[in-house]
Amino acid sequence: MRRITRIATVGIASAALALSATACGGKKSSDSSSSSSSSSESKAASAAIAYDVGGRGDQSFNDAAYAGLEKAEKELKVKTAEAEPTEGESEADKVQRLTELARKGNNPVIGVGFSYAPAIEKVAKKFPKTTFGIIDDTSKTGANIANLVFNEEQGSYLAGVAAAKASKTGTVGFIGGVEVPLIKKFQAGFEQGVKDTNPNAKVLSAYLTQPPDFSGFAKPDLGKAAAKGQLDGGADVIYAAAGLAGSGAIEAASSAGKWAIGVDSDQYNQPGLAKYKDHILTSVTKDVSLAVFDLIKSVKDGKPESGEVRYGLDKNGVALADSNPQYKAMTDVTAAVEKAKADIIAKKITVKTTP
Repeated sequence: MRRITRIATVGIASAALALSATACGGKKSSDSSSSSSSSSESKAASAAIAYDVGGRGDQSFNDAAYAGLEKAEKELKVKTAEAEPTEGESEADKVQRLTELARKGNNPVIGVGFSYAPAIEKVAKKFPKTTFGIIDDTSKTGANIANLVFNEEQGSYLAGVAAAKASKTGTVGFIGGVEVPLIKKFQAGFEQGVKDTNPNAKVLSAYLTQPPDFSGFAKPDLGKAAAKGQLDGGADVIYAAAGLAGSGAIEAASSAGKWAIGVDSDQYNQPGLAKYKDHILTSVTKDVSLAVFDLIKSVKDGKPESGEVRYGLDKNGVALADSNPQYKAMTDVTAAVEKAKADIIAKKITVKTTP
């Protein structure tokens, strides 16, 4: 990755704690823009994303966004650029990063994660002809801002159903990376799904860090330690919504011979987690890649998206992956999940967004 966009690689070092070298070894640059200072003058369409805590290689949220960027590069023939976060960065750092990407002519510029909201609000005003995308946030709006959001609680409800049906101990665990409203949606849906399926089930819930400390999304050792604690407490299915830190929870569950439920990406198919895949029961997927691709396509087509763009179960914007053959063989589990999905879409079940 060229230095102008590849600002730092924090998170990749952390990934080595729990992932194989393939977690970052398979990276390739998607920044195909010119390295000269005149790149902003190019007439070729160019799109950029700025990653969230953990960066590309997290096998989860950021990698899902990258998949959308990569698809746009291949199918839409657009140039692409990426920018990594820095550890302990300030809002000013985010503003500078987004400003740099916009100044170079990238359109759209997409912030991966709600933490970019204040910075996008500032930078979007300076570049009114550039479309800015913000994933997982609706608090900052504007004529050139697209708020790409998901019904995470719906997918998490399905995970709760699957966890309750697959558990043999009647105790399951939820691990949130950072205790913020977005992650509480995951917790709320999961706990509701568990309890609606088995009222006698016990849910152990924990958060790795509290704001303003967002390292709970980036440190696998924290996820691993939390999962071990829940396993010791009798949990035999653990669902972690913790970005890169979730890989530690997956490792712990696998080592104990128990089930893990992945998040954001289909983690059963993530190369960096291949060692643990047989113990990844399923994953709550958010089609972040589709959201990124759709926004880039809308800009290229001359009809840029703006305002709230929501993805839920009804549009397969969130889902429960069935890549693991062991999961598909659990017909009682899959039948319960499909019924719950149908009931949510039909509005027979209203999923909570707060615990």
